[in-house]
Amino acid sequence: MDEVTVRPIRPEDAGEVLTLQRAAFVQEALIYGSPEMPPLTQTLEELEAELAENLGCVALAGHRIVGAVRAQRDGELLLVGRLAIAPDQQGRGLGTTLLAAVEERGANEGATEAELFTGSLSEANLRLYQREGYVETERVPGDDGTEQVFLRKPLVR
Repeated sequence: MDEVTVRPIRPEDAGEVLTLQRAAFVQEALIYGSPEMPPLTQTLEELEAELAENLGCVALAGHRIVGAVRAQRDGELLLVGRLAIAPDQQGRGLGTTLLAAVEERGANEGATEAELFTGSLSEANLRLYQREGYVETERVPGDDGTEQVFLRKPLVR
């Protein structure tokens, strides 16, 4: 694997991040049997607006963005979302690296706890988050018989 560097996400990353996001979330769409997931239907304009103020990070192999995660602070809570790893780069620790980077950014901005969510059928995601110290706090039933699983983790400065 090429050496990977991590840096803050920027609005000008929107096009490449959207392409990465769509590639990464195809597997999730297959698991849930629906291509109508927000990561797959989000527009470039929506993503550009979201990145205007975001604590997220991207992972780069050379000049290529191979991973991205977004986050926003809500008081002392860091809301983490849309962790996406290029399909050809999955299983190499990039998710762990990006989570650590975004948690550090959030803690430096005053967040004391991070929260994220995933679907109940996303077993690999749940394993990653639990391995990284996230603890399930709530399950919200969905219309399709699955649940959104919310997890939290205290942040250390």
